[in-house]
Amino acid sequence: MNDSRSLVALVLAFAFLWIPLGQHDFLTQNWMKVGTFMAPFLVLIALCFSDKSTRLDARAVSLVLLVTYIIHQFEEHWIDIYGRTYAFKPNLNEFLSGLLGLSDVQEFMSDTSVFVINTSLVWLVAALAIWRGSQNVFAALCMASIVVVNAVSHIGAALIARSYNPGLLTGVVLFLPVGIGAYVWLGRISKPPLRIIAASLAWGLMAHVLMISGVLAMSHFDQIPEVAYFVVLIAWSLLPAFAPWRRRGD
Repeated sequence: MNDSRSLVALVLAFAFLWIPLGQHDFLTQNWMKVGTFMAPFLVLIALCFSDKSTRLDARAVSLVLLVTYIIHQFEEHWIDIYGRTYAFKPNLNEFLSGLLGLSDVQEFMSDTSVFVINTSLVWLVAALAIWRGSQNVFAALCMASIVVVNAVSHIGAALIARSYNPGLLTGVVLFLPVGIGAYVWLGRISKPPLRIIAASLAWGLMAHVLMISGVLAMSHFDQIPEVAYFVVLIAWSLLPAFAPWRRRGD
């Protein structure tokens, strides 16, 4: 894959997502639908460009993780197991309000926040992992980390609230086996040192810490502007692909 041309394509793709071109009202409400309909085309493109003699490498693993996450986003942000639409945001707002002991439910998470979180910490991380997968296994490991840590966060929230939360089913049924399986496979083909595996898990954990603490700092404590929160998320999403950990071979 030509790195320079691929980078230009990536920049253009995310520019169309994030630069205000009149599409934001549509995307903040429908980004998860775009992802759902995009998933089969991603698989088709991957199959068309794959070589049957080529084994499942870090780029292919990253694509599998992305498609898995898109399926999870369908349950989490579009239609959950009870048939409710857009249920994650109100569920999280209610959960955080309860943790903070608020008498009324506060609007912690906005539609724009949900959009930027998912297109940066998921779509951007996965796209960069696919782009950099042949040189940097850390990016693929971080994509696996965001999957595993997110599954644990759904399970933890369900145990605290003693109730279902949108995304819990796919978090348990898909995220845990696929995420752990990705770690096992990447460890087998790339043999990354334990410190790199630990660093990827730390990255995924910190991504969730930044996600929730940023929402609280922005909407509850009024400490940071919305644009600063988004810049932090995007910067953290860029880190795995450009970190100085490279695999030594396929």
